Amino acid sequence: MGAIAVIRLSGEGSCSLTDRIFHSPSGKKLSEAAANTVHFGRIMGDDEVLDEVLVTVFRAPHSFTGEESVEISCHGSVYIQQKIMELLLANGARLAEAGEFTRRAFRNGKFDLSQAEAVADLIASSSRASHRVAMNQMRGGFAKKLSDLRDKLLQFVSLIELELDFSEEDVEFANREQLYLLTEEIEQEIGKLVSSFRLGNAIKSGIPVAIIGETNAGKSTLLNLLLNEEKAIVSDIHGTTRDVIEDTMNIGGVTFRFIDTAGIRQTSDTIETMGIERTFRKIEQASIVLWVVDLTTPREKIESLATSIVPKTKEKHLILLFNKADLIPQDKRTNVEDILLGVGDNRLFISAKQQYNTGRLQELLIKAAAIPAISEEDVIVTNLRHYEALTKAFEAILRVKEGLEIGITHDFLSQDIRECMFHLGEITGQISTDEILGNIFSKFCIGK
Repeated sequence: MGAIAVIRLSGEGSCSLTDRIFHSPSGKKLSEAAANTVHFGRIMGDDEVLDEVLVTVFRAPHSFTGEESVEISCHGSVYIQQKIMELLLANGARLAEAGEFTRRAFRNGKFDLSQAEAVADLIASSSRASHRVAMNQMRGGFAKKLSDLRDKLLQFVSLIELELDFSEEDVEFANREQLYLLTEEIEQEIGKLVSSFRLGNAIKSGIPVAIIGETNAGKSTLLNLLLNEEKAIVSDIHGTTRDVIEDTMNIGGVTFRFIDTAGIRQTSDTIETMGIERTFRKIEQASIVLWVVDLTTPREKIESLATSIVPKTKEKHLILLFNKADLIPQDKRTNVEDILLGVGDNRLFISAKQQYNTGRLQELLIKAAAIPAISEEDVIVTNLRHYEALTKAFEAILRVKEGLEIGITHDFLSQDIRECMFHLGEITGQISTDEILGNIFSKFCIGK
C-alpha cells in the first residue's frame, strides 16, 4: 500500500485490452492514442467507478520491453490494485512471471543478459557503491568490454580454421606473434575482472565483519548497537550466543554484514563447542574482525586467548575493542593500555552498553573497508555466474597461450579459443539456454 501504484501490461493488444475497463472524458481510445502520452480517465468495474487513474501508452519498440505497453497509475489502496488486476485478468490478461518484463526486454534486444541482471542488482542496491556498480553494468560498459575481447578472438579463430582447409599446403593465415600478444592482453583483462570479484562481492553482499571474543565480552550488545535493534539476546549468562547471527547495516554509504559469533572458551557443552568451531570459520570468511576484549578479564586470560585468535587474522583487518571501559577509571586505564601491544591494525576503548566511542568505531570500519571511489568507467564483477564464466574463460585463454608456446596443432588451438569465446558469450547472453535464463529471471521480483 502506498500513495500510488503502477500496474504494467506488455504485449500486443495491451491498449485494446485496457480500453475495455478505461474510460476517458474525451471518449478517445488508448488504441488510437499516440506513443509516449499520458491519459486521465476512470477505471470502471460492474458499472461503477473503481478509481481515477493516469494511463501511459508506449508503442513498440520504444518501451522497456520493446513491446506495446500500458502503465496504469492508480491510487495505492491494496483493494483498488487487486480489483484492477481482476478486471484485467477477466478481459484476457495474465499475471506476469517473476522477471518476465525484463526477460522480454532481453529477448527483444533492448539490452544483453548482463545488463538485464544489473536491473535486479540496481533494485537491490543498498549503498552508494553497489548503486554505482549496478548503474555502470546496466549502461553496458561490462558487456562492451567482453564483446570487444570476443570479437578479437573471433577474427583469429576464423583465420585458424581457414588454415585447416589448407592443411595439406602448410599455409599460415593467422599471425602467431600477433595472436600471442592478443592472448596476453586478454589474459590481463580477464584476470583483472576475475580479481575484481572479491571487491564486487563485498560491495553487493556487504563487507563481512566478524565480531569475536570470549563469552560475556559484550559482542551481542555491540551487534545490537551497530544494527540499532535487539537482534541478539543479551544476558549475563556465559555462552548465550551458540550460533552465528548475521545482519547488514549501511554506515557512511558502505554496507557491512555483521556476524555475531559464539564466545570463545573451553567448554564441555557439545552445542556450544560447535558454535565456537563456526566462530573460527567465520573469522576465515571475514574481511574485518572486531575482537571484543572485556577489560575486567585478567591479563593472562586475554593473552592466552590471543594465541588462538591472532594466527587466524593475519590477512584480515583486526580491530581490538577494549569493552566495558566505563568500569575502568581513567586513572587506572594505563594499566591495561599495554595489553596486546602490536596486535591488530587499530585499538579502541569502548563501552557498548553506554555507547561510548561507537562513532569512532564506525569511522574505523569505513577506513578498514577501503572501498575505492568507483568511476563510470570502472568494471567490477559482482555476479557469481559472471565470475564462474570468467574463471573458465581465463583458464581457456591460458591454454591458448601455452598452446602457442609449445606449437600445438591448429584444431586444438581453435578449440581452446572457441571455449574462451563461449564462456564470454555466456555472460552477455550471446550463448544461452532456456534453463540458464529461467534460473536467472526466477530470482527477479514480480513486476520486473
